[in-house]
This record gives sequence, C-alpha cells and structure tokens, in this order.
Amino acid sequence: MTIRFGFFLSIILSFLILLNSCNTEKQVEDPFVINGSTMGTYYTVKIVKNDSLFTKEYYESLKNRIDSVLYIVNRQMSTYMEDSEISIFNSFQDTGWFPISYDFAYVVKTALDISAKTDTALDISVGPLVNLWGFGPGKDRLNKLPDSLEIKNLLSLVGIGNLDIRLKPPSIKKAIPEMYIDLSSIAKGFGVDKVSELLTDDNHNNFMVEIGGEVFARGSNHLNSPWKIGISTPNETMGIKKILSIDNFAVATSGDYRNFISIDNKIYSHTIDPRTGWPIRHNLASVTVIHSKCMVADGFATAFEVLGAERSLKLAEKLKLPVYLIVRDDNEFIEYMTQEFTNFVIE
Repeated sequence: MTIRFGFFLSIILSFLILLNSCNTEKQVEDPFVINGSTMGTYYTVKIVKNDSLFTKEYYESLKNRIDSVLYIVNRQMSTYMEDSEISIFNSFQDTGWFPISYDFAYVVKTALDISAKTDTALDISVGPLVNLWGFGPGKDRLNKLPDSLEIKNLLSLVGIGNLDIRLKPPSIKKAIPEMYIDLSSIAKGFGVDKVSELLTDDNHNNFMVEIGGEVFARGSNHLNSPWKIGISTPNETMGIKKILSIDNFAVATSGDYRNFISIDNKIYSHTIDPRTGWPIRHNLASVTVIHSKCMVADGFATAFEVLGAERSLKLAEKLKLPVYLIVRDDNEFIEYMTQEFTNFVIE
C-alpha cells in the first residue's frame, strides 16, 4: 500500500490548528475529533460541532457508522483480506465476467480513466511486481534484487488493457486468468470520499477527513477560517514546505522516501513502474494533487510519481490540475507547481 505521509501529515494538521488557536483571543469550542484505524493506517475526522445535531449519543454512533463505512471499503478492496472482493477476484482463474459491488466497479473504472490520461502510469495490475519487491500483503522486505527473469515473467501478467469493467450490472473481467489487481493507490482516497459523503448526508458543512495522509476538507474550521493543510518537506526534518487553504477539495500527497528497501547500499522505492517492473528511479521526491474527489487526487499522485517531474508537470498543465512537485537536486529541493495550484497556497 502506498505511503502518503499519514502520521506526519496528522502532526502538521494538528500543529496548524493549534497555531491558529494561539493566534486568537476569542474562546472557541474545539472541534469534535474521531480517530481510528483502517487500511493499514490511521484516520482522523474533525467536525465543527453543530448545536442542532450535537448529542453525546449522536457522536458516539457516528464513530460506529464511520468505522462501518471503512470496514465495507476494506471488505471490497483490501488485498490483505483473503475473503475480500478483490482477493476473490484475484484468485478467480477465468476470463468471464465476475460480479462485484458497484463501489468496487466505480473505483476500478476511475483507475482505468486515470490510467488512460497518464499513459498507463497508473496501472492497478502491477500488484504481482509490488508483491515480488516485498511491498505487498504478507511479504518480507528483500535483501537482494529479484531475478530479472522473474520480473520479465511477471510483466507478462501486467497490463491494464487486459482488464474490463462495467457498472450495469457491476462486473469485472480479465483477459489473463492469472491477472492480479491492487487498488492501494486509490482505495484510501475512496475511503475519504465515502466518509465525507456520510458527513455531508448528515448535514455537516464544516469538517475534515484524513486517512493515511489523504485529506478532504469542507467549509470552515472551529475558528471560522478555512481549513489549512500543510505539505511536508520530503525528508526527516518534517518541516512544512507549503500551507494550503482548502474548502470542498481533497489533497493527496505521494512520496518516495518513507517506504523503501535498501539493497547493496542503494535505495529502492515502493512505487513500481508498471512498464519496467522496477522501482522508480528519478529525482521526484513528492507529488501533491488537489481535486474535488480524493480518490482521483490519490490516483493522479501515484501516476505522477511514476512519470517523474518533467512529464508530470507538462501533463498536469495540460489537464489543468492543481499539482505541486518537489524535486531533489543534490542536497536541495526544487519546487514546481501549476497555476491552478497557486490558488490554494497561502504560505
């Protein structure tokens, strides 16, 4: 599963809210906070209290409902669960239509749409190679490089063009019986969208949802100012490179420095290029994407991480996406952003 600075972004978000609180003399009520675990990481929900809704019983039941929503997403899309929909499909050795839930089909269709826009840089069929490199479920980290022949053999199973999806009725099929898909590049973002949808349906207009660093924010925070999201420096300093003002948008950040293996004193990223079967080898350290849907921001962040800085910037400008890139240059970082991204930057 792709790592998105989850723990560190949570610290940044808490710091920004504390900073705002210290800068106002007005006594305000803190937001209601719900924490939990899901998809191998943690989630945080912050809600500005609504007097018309606020009861102790309501908020206690809300956590159970959020956990239920995220449990269903896991049951649909987690390769870490042997009896999830995706795991059953992966073990299905046939090329006929396989019935799935609508949400599962919707997420796969979104992944295919993003793949088509990014020259297949986002390829959810890359799972066998992710597993080979030791980044999949139940896999040990490697202490030596995989055999090149094994990489070549697994590449024959990879190719998003061998996957087909339909929404009515929701079904999926593969042209290669052994094909194995992995939605970790987009599922957390979908989880954020589902929780945000739940809160919106409950008439909450001011909230923030974060799962493993993927964020959606709506309305204002408890200080009646826009939600502020910090983008961290892609190293161990945990500094803040940019602060964003977000209302009714999602933010997803993908980086190469939190999840990796070291073999023979060389660092290999967890992000596998589906065209080569090898971890990405370029100087793009971090990608941040803003979109109205978190799963779309999530998917594009992974695709841009595969493409590298130059191609990503050109494509983001063509698609008019708000995108922020941090590139390593020896011991320094160089920043690039699209014009659309500048509309969200406050510092």
